Amino acid sequence: MNVNGSRPACLYNDPSVFVKTEFDTGSPDASMSTVLWAKTQQLQEDAFRQLQNIYGDHFPLEARHHLAPWLEQNFTTELDLANPQHEEHAQRLVLELVAQLESKAMEMTDFLIKNKLEQIVENFKQRYAHNPLSLYQTVQQCLNSEMHLVQRSEGVGVDPGTAMANDTIYQIQQQLNMLKKSTQECGVEIEKTRQMQEHHSINFYKHHQISVQLDSGQFQENSQEYLRWKEWRDKVAAELRQSFNNLKLQTSTLANRHLDMIKQVKELQYRVLDQELNKWKREQQLSGNGAPFSNNLDTIQKWCEDLAEIIWLNRQQIRQLEMIQEGLNIPSQETSMNILPELSDGLNVLLDSLVKSSFVIEKQPPQVLKTNTRFSATIRLLVGTKLNVHMSPPVVTASIISESQANSLLRAGHTKKTRSEFSSGDIVNNKQTMEYHQATGQLSVSFRNMSLKKIKRAEKKGTESVMDEKFALLFWSEFSIGNGEFHYQVCAPSLPVVVIVHGNQEPHAWATILWDNAFAEWGRQPFLVPEKVPWIQVANTLNMKFKASCGRGLTEENLKFLAGKAFSFRNMGYNADCSNLMITWSQFCKEPLPDRSFTFWEWFYAVMKLTKEDLRGMWIDGALLGFVSRQQAEEFLQASEVGTFLIRFSDSELGGVTVAWISLNEDTNQKEVAMLQPFTRKDLMIRSLPDRIHDCHQMILLYPAIPKDQAFGKYYSSPPETVPRNTRNGYVPHHLVNVIPGLSNFAQAPGPRERNGQLPRHSGNILLRPPVSALG
Repeated sequence: MNVNGSRPACLYNDPSVFVKTEFDTGSPDASMSTVLWAKTQQLQEDAFRQLQNIYGDHFPLEARHHLAPWLEQNFTTELDLANPQHEEHAQRLVLELVAQLESKAMEMTDFLIKNKLEQIVENFKQRYAHNPLSLYQTVQQCLNSEMHLVQRSEGVGVDPGTAMANDTIYQIQQQLNMLKKSTQECGVEIEKTRQMQEHHSINFYKHHQISVQLDSGQFQENSQEYLRWKEWRDKVAAELRQSFNNLKLQTSTLANRHLDMIKQVKELQYRVLDQELNKWKREQQLSGNGAPFSNNLDTIQKWCEDLAEIIWLNRQQIRQLEMIQEGLNIPSQETSMNILPELSDGLNVLLDSLVKSSFVIEKQPPQVLKTNTRFSATIRLLVGTKLNVHMSPPVVTASIISESQANSLLRAGHTKKTRSEFSSGDIVNNKQTMEYHQATGQLSVSFRNMSLKKIKRAEKKGTESVMDEKFALLFWSEFSIGNGEFHYQVCAPSLPVVVIVHGNQEPHAWATILWDNAFAEWGRQPFLVPEKVPWIQVANTLNMKFKASCGRGLTEENLKFLAGKAFSFRNMGYNADCSNLMITWSQFCKEPLPDRSFTFWEWFYAVMKLTKEDLRGMWIDGALLGFVSRQQAEEFLQASEVGTFLIRFSDSELGGVTVAWISLNEDTNQKEVAMLQPFTRKDLMIRSLPDRIHDCHQMILLYPAIPKDQAFGKYYSSPPETVPRNTRNGYVPHHLVNVIPGLSNFAQAPGPRERNGQLPRHSGNILLRPPVSALG
């Protein structure tokens, strides 16, 4: 890529960009698949430079160019990576992307382009081998940003959030480029000044030598030779005075330029660390609740590396200016006006802040941590490569700290700390050495086999339980830079974790984490959270969590139902407006629901777990109404055709799902709504819900009027008739059938999968039944 910011010539000379290529799939839209790239190449110079900032080492612009048609055809469709099918498709696309690049590299006759593409392929393999979905997300983000740039250049409306993100990337990179340029210009001026100072020193020595000659008595005073030497000395003295004043003025000017530059660096570093890096950390925290996470840590690392380089070069330049000043022998009364030491101190403070802030947890440990269970985490030092820390990689140590210890750590600030002060448990495999990854330019360490063996808990107050208690993992390291000139002790606390010892503690522990992730204020005292929050914020959080777990979010009606349940509005109905109400932590997960032994959160968590593990596909398809009260279900079905049924989550059974249907009472000729006893995960592991519905011939149409085979056919298991008799032992296979006792009296049925077949009455809800064709 052209480092000067101009457009690479190859982007305009390759005719394959504008014609159908071997990467086209032959679909009707294939010939139009380079429309975006063609428009991109018409961008104004300023916008094109912005594009170069979007495409970096994580996905180079050369790869975009050479795979333009194929990328636009395959990566412009949004996939839900929480959906296993979509995730599998995304992984296939990533593998094909690498294969396409390898193929393109083999075809190239130009050695430089061929070599560049091969480097990109190798980089992809090393960088994304353990996380191919990260490459998929990176490509999509780049293409989306490119599309928004093109749309903005054409005057088409762009999503404000995306436009702002693109503008931020561009603005920060522009400021960094300007600071680099200013630093480079200052370096040139300082070199000129140094040469001036050397010339001044030569003249000073010359003046001294002339003075020695004149004072030696070698010449008679007022002789022609004496006057000639004296005139020479006076001329050199005048030159010295002039060069001295010029040097003073030049060093003062350069010092003021550095002062302005340091102010700009300080402002930009605040933007990168306190805004962008903290925004990344906040998004990382919200992703624990299921929020989408646009992981731009590679971009932030590039910014931090550029800042480190600028700060380090400015420090060297300040030191050079100090040496120039020392060579001038400026009188002490004039040095009080010297700002160079202050500038040097300011740069050291900026460097200290940058190094300590860039020690980040790239991959958080699990926030619900079970003792004696293996877990992992990844730590990265964003400026490690630029400051040559990777030449002697430091050791990182992990410990677990309590809430009070986290507060002590915050109060300690920048004072030196000892690890022994900050530990509330024993972690095995808690020490690892950072590794330098040449392909990605990252200095990081992955803890893959940590395990918490023992935990020391604080005393509980009031109704507190162990699932309310929050800890954090603390990652430590120490290293030096600048040949030992600076020694740093860095640490990074993880997001709050709840430690459990048994699986039944998991629901409440996740409630603690969900509440903390959603409602913790940035910069708070660890680990304070509000006791009550607006219901609308809780609703958004529950929707986010459910969508991430189950593949589809909650509707407005679902959220109204949940509000009614959380606030126990049974008398007012489940459609009461709760948008302005506040919900307390106690209401959320401490107080049992009316006439129930479980809390609102326990009910919601159990429903979410059941949906994720057994009903996900049907939920995504919209086959489950789910969040419907018994009364609403009866109203819906009373207005429906006989044989209509719906699926709802049970109010009374934790983690239960029930089926309600409408039938006709032959005695009274009246419609009646019946509901099956709820199925739990244990039931559904024996026989799936679609199969159970298929067994029940009273259920014909899924509400409002969808034939059940159309809704659930793809989820049915194979019919038993397709299972052959075991030829080795002669046994006949059997299968389980769901039976609703007492509704129909049947004799013998030709088979459970025929709509008109009849099932015998059975006192249970499952029946062992061989196929009719079996002979024994």
